[in-house]
Formats: sequence, structure tokens, C-alpha cells
Amino acid sequence: MTRRYSLAIAGGGQLARMMQQAAIPLGIDVRLLAEGPDVSAAQVIPDHFVGDYRELSTLLRLIDGADVLTFDHEHVPTRHLDILAERVAVRPGSAALRYAQDKAEMREKMAELGVACPAFAVADSPADLVAFGEEQGWPIIAKTSRGGYDGKGVWKLAGPEEAGLPFDGLAETSAGERVRIVAEEFIDFARELSAIVVRSASGQVVAYPISETIQEDGICVETVTPAPGLDPDAAVGLQEMAICIATELGVVGVLAVELMEARDGRIVVNELAMRPHNTGHWSIDGALTSQFENHLRAVLDLPLGSPAMRADVVVMTNVLGGAEADLTGALQHVFARDREVRVQLYGKEVKPGRKVGHVTCLGTDVEDVRRRSRHAANYLMGDPDA
Repeated sequence: MTRRYSLAIAGGGQLARMMQQAAIPLGIDVRLLAEGPDVSAAQVIPDHFVGDYRELSTLLRLIDGADVLTFDHEHVPTRHLDILAERVAVRPGSAALRYAQDKAEMREKMAELGVACPAFAVADSPADLVAFGEEQGWPIIAKTSRGGYDGKGVWKLAGPEEAGLPFDGLAETSAGERVRIVAEEFIDFARELSAIVVRSASGQVVAYPISETIQEDGICVETVTPAPGLDPDAAVGLQEMAICIATELGVVGVLAVELMEARDGRIVVNELAMRPHNTGHWSIDGALTSQFENHLRAVLDLPLGSPAMRADVVVMTNVLGGAEADLTGALQHVFARDREVRVQLYGKEVKPGRKVGHVTCLGTDVEDVRRRSRHAANYLMGDPDA
């Protein structure tokens, strides 16, 4: 009888939805733990059920009969992951995932590895933030160690009078995990970059080209690959750094290293993510092997595919909820105007500012490809003059 691999995914967002797209041609069966019956991935994965990823009994049901457990997000409690690992291959495992779950632990580990990061300190009180600010100079950045995303749980503090803000309502996570405040020097950055690598269970690694990411209000709105104007030797150095981090932490699957390029030329690590990442969505249509397919290959320990680009330039622009509610209907204009544009819609209800899809354009000239990609995305966001 033909052997079929079974993959369990915790989390039903668009990342799991796109993992399913990659799983279909590989003959991989996917079982999903979804947050609700109509979330993005539940719409396309027949074998799904609704439950709470914080409950061990629910997670045990998810992995029953599965070969591997992987994730749409990093929030499954660490203590549960250790129990699950006795029954199924958990990839990435808790020993690596802790550094994506907890920013304080991540900063401490990066410092141990000698990776370039902003100056930081773990603050137990507003007084600690004040002391850090007086030492480093104001403003400073304060972050919750757990739970923050897309700009949430991040404060830019102008002076000592604001040091109490991050501590207002600070509490343990719903899973009982301690939440701390991490203070960081404010980096006057010129742009943000992303280094994505994939590491398999047997240690094979591939690195995608470095992308420039454009952020607004803490949300990635666009990526340009390869990052324009980045010195080739610097790009290789960033890929090597990301590979080193993945290897040292024992990551299995995608590792996204979010970077800041300061105006003084420094490039420092901002965040780590151990799952397919928004800054790698360009690879679905712009690379020989997408980050999603390589993530599945990695966690199932299959040989990894080439991350090489399909064109000289690839631009991905996120579609955020706007005035246009009929996204599929709006494709009439988008496709009629540009027959080469690629669109991914996530099956989400349109709400202001919500990521509901993305578009990707390929070409040879950065400004031309960016213009095409932005026009398509803007039209889907309800701009009739796009």
C-alpha cells in the first residue's frame, strides 16, 4: 500500500492555508487544529476540527496518527510541546521555538552567539526602563517578551514619564507563562530586511535571497527581492548569519530573521520567527521552491528544493482590508490590466487594515515591478484610481 505522510498543523491562519497548497502536490495529508470553523485554513483543509491550542487534550487529539506536528504560529505552550514530543516529531521543537516565543530569551541567546543586536536589558520595573533610557539615551523601545505581533506589545518611549506604560496590565499569558519587558536601544533605521532560511531535520539548509521589507504601523505591507542596493558580500553575510542561527538553535523548518539596517550602516537582528513568514510570501510565485514547500520538506526530512528566483526582481504587496468587499470580483480589473500579476486571497472577511491577501509581480526593473504590484494591491483595497 502507498505510504502517505500525515502532517498536523496547529493554527488555522493563512500560513496553514498556504501550507495546504504546498502539501497537495506532494501527496501529504494535513490535519488542522483551527481557532474557528471558518478561519482561513479551515476553508481548504477538510480534515480539521475547532479547539484551543492551549489545551493539552486538544493537541493530543491533533497529533493522533500524525508523523509530524508543525505550526501556523508560535504560541503553543512550551510545556505542552515537551509532552507532545514524546509521541510525535515536533518541528520546530520546544528547544528552538522558545527563542521565537520569548523575546527576552531570544535577545540573551543572540548575545551569547555574538549576533549583532540592539543594546538591550530585561526590565522588571519602570525604574529599570528609566535606568536603561538614561544609559542609552531617549527614546528607547520597550517590548513584551511574549505575545506581541504586528506592532502590538511594542512601545516607543520618549522619556522617563512614559516608563510605566508597558507595565500597565502586564500579566502572565493565558497559559501561565511569565511575561517580561525587554528594553532596547532605539535604532534609527534606514530600512528593514529579511533573511529566510530553511533547515531540515537532517541538517540540510537553504537560504533565500535577502528581501527589503516596507512596514507601516508595525505591519509588513511590501517586500522587494532581492533587497535593492544591498552589497552582495553583505547579503551573503546575512544569509550565513541566518544559517548559523538556525543551526545553533536547532531549528527545523523555516527561520525568518527580521533585520534593521541602521543609518550608520549597522545591520542588527530585530525578531525571529520559526514558521513560514509574511516576508517570504513572494517565494510562492517568485522562487523555484516556495518557503511553504520547503518548510514541509524540512519537517518531513525530505531533500530541500532550490530557493533560486524565477526573475531578476520580485515584489510582493499585501492586500489590507479597505473599501472593496468583493475581492474576487475586483480581480476582473486586476487581471485585465496585468495578465502576469499573481494573487493570493486568504478567504477572510474584509476588515479595515486586516491582511486579506497579497499580490506578486515579477520582472527586471524594480520600479516597474513595484508599480505593477502596488496598483493591483491598491485596487483590491478599494482605490478606484489605482
